[in-house]
Amino acid sequence: MEILKTPFEGLFLLQTINFQDNRGGFQKLFNFDFFNENGLDCDFKEFYYSVNNKNVVRGMHFQMPPFEHTKIVYVSKGRIKDVVIDIRKSSKTYKECFSIELDEQKGQYLYVPKGFAHGFVSLEEGSIVNYAQTSCYSKDHDCGIDALSIGFDWGVSEPVRSGRDLTFDKLNEFISPF
Repeated sequence: MEILKTPFEGLFLLQTINFQDNRGGFQKLFNFDFFNENGLDCDFKEFYYSVNNKNVVRGMHFQMPPFEHTKIVYVSKGRIKDVVIDIRKSSKTYKECFSIELDEQKGQYLYVPKGFAHGFVSLEEGSIVNYAQTSCYSKDHDCGIDALSIGFDWGVSEPVRSGRDLTFDKLNEFISPF
C-alpha cells in the first residue's frame, strides 16, 4: 500500500495492488498496521456501500462534532468522480474542492479526514461505492452542504439527487463547526 499526498492537509489517496489473473481479481483494502504506522485514523466503526445509477450526485455529507469521522471511500464496481470540500475554518484550503476519479480497476481509494464534506457523481450505471467510517451514524449530527453550491462542475446537466440532499444549506450560507 502506498500513500499519495494531495494539496489538502490530511487528505490522501491510497494506492493498493489490484492483482488480476485468470480467476478474477484480488485487492487488499485495509491493513491496520500500515494505517497505524503511518498515523492514519483506523478505528472504523461502520461500513456502508451504495449502488448508484449513472448521473446520481450524492453529497456533500459529513457529521457534526462530536460525531465527526474519518472516512475511506473506494469503488468495487463501476466508476465515480469523488469530491470533497474542506470545511475546516483554519485550513489554508478552506472551502476548496478536491476531486478524483475512482474505479474498480485502479486499486485506489480516498482517505477523507474529519472536517471534510464528501460526495460523488456516478459515471456508470450500477457503480458500487464503499465507505468505512470512524464514528457511528448519528441522526442528530448528520449534516451536509448542497452539492450544486460548492462551485464544482459535476459534468451532469440533470443530476439525480435525493430529497434529503436538496434540503442542505448552500456553501455560502453554511457555518462550519470545524
